[in-house]
Amino acid sequence: MSRYSEYQAYGSSGFPENWQARRLRFAVKLNPSKHEVLLSDSELVSFVPMDAIGEYGGIRLDENKELGEIGSGYTYFRNNDVVVAKITPCFENGKGAIAKGLTNGCAFGTTELHVLRVDMDQLNRDFLFYLTVSGWFRDLGESEMYGAGGQKRVPEDFIKNLIAGIPPKNEQQAIVGFLEHKTAQIDALIAKKQSLLDKLAEQRRSLINQAVTKGLDRTVSMKESDVSWLGEVPRHWETKRLRFLMTMSGGLTPRTSESRYWGGDIPWISPKDMKNERLSNSIDTLTEDALKETTLRLYPSGKVLIVVRGMILAHTFPVAVNEVPVTVNQDMKVLETTMNPEYLAVLLRGIQSLVLSIVEESAHGTKVLRTDLLKNMVLPVPPRAEQDEIVGEVARISSRIDKMVSTVTDAIAKLQEYRAALITNAVTGRINVQEFCIPATTERRDVAHG
Repeated sequence: MSRYSEYQAYGSSGFPENWQARRLRFAVKLNPSKHEVLLSDSELVSFVPMDAIGEYGGIRLDENKELGEIGSGYTYFRNNDVVVAKITPCFENGKGAIAKGLTNGCAFGTTELHVLRVDMDQLNRDFLFYLTVSGWFRDLGESEMYGAGGQKRVPEDFIKNLIAGIPPKNEQQAIVGFLEHKTAQIDALIAKKQSLLDKLAEQRRSLINQAVTKGLDRTVSMKESDVSWLGEVPRHWETKRLRFLMTMSGGLTPRTSESRYWGGDIPWISPKDMKNERLSNSIDTLTEDALKETTLRLYPSGKVLIVVRGMILAHTFPVAVNEVPVTVNQDMKVLETTMNPEYLAVLLRGIQSLVLSIVEESAHGTKVLRTDLLKNMVLPVPPRAEQDEIVGEVARISSRIDKMVSTVTDAIAKLQEYRAALITNAVTGRINVQEFCIPATTERRDVAHG
């Protein structure tokens, strides 16, 4: 941050001397009452779950409800309020936004929000937003969280009693203008790098799909597979329905009330563990008692694990191979195959889009893979030696692309760190941006955090 100057003098509060150090309770109205809503029960309002609140700005407004449908257990806010997630990990991840474009000007949503309404005589709304997403605010809030385990929350009193530095109004506007400009530049760079990640992911999918459906030898004689999605395959390959290539079985959840079933040395795989292509451990584990006293199976290493139920199936089909003996829960299936299991895993990942096309929604709203349709899919079957070669080539492809992905991901992380540091330093007065001039050729954006 050395390229930006500091203020000439700082007060005992640590803020610039010309800033006023005040508790936020005197500058914002916190969690205003929903009784101020004057709409009739039949009128629509925005409905906002937590996943609709963006990190560092933005609210997705794709759901409305009639006011009369909404019970008392929801957070109320209106246009121009600043909303801040109060539960971990959403608070630490910077979930928060300025409410804009709400249906009939107001919204109800997740109870895990604090709502801050500015006193316009003291605070610029956008300055308050940047203050609430700053690392300074989030670090202090995290230290004040209460609650057991992973369900900790930032108390209302933390915000009320927080002593913030409040610059003069014209200086607040200068800080907002600076941050709008700089974060727009940084976000544009992040978007370009994210686009590169998307292209690398598509390149990986394309190369793997080519390897598992056409083989590695581009000169080999081909034949029609008579499968519309597959097209031609090498002449010496077979095609078979998946049901003839494997057996499929599953698992269950032992009684959670039986503490002696849990916390042992046996991995119990559930969809939340399926973030890697090879698995040697799990978040939750079981004991020998759980195996003895339930119908759970212990599957040897080298099996293909797939997710068949869960919201992740809305966009991803997780497939993994276990490196150690494991059990699974009821949302998983284990495929035992006569093929090279690594090849079957690679093949299933290579046809992810096809598999996702047979995912349906259950009565409870979660996503479910139609395993009957999956079993009936016709798949290419190379000779075992070629399966082994394809697995090796896919590993090389993945390693090469993963290195590029790692480089780009590191660059994105550094940009995000720089953006966070700029916000914190600007709203706490560690840098003086009053003399910063936005280039004349740069158009001011409609701030994304709204």
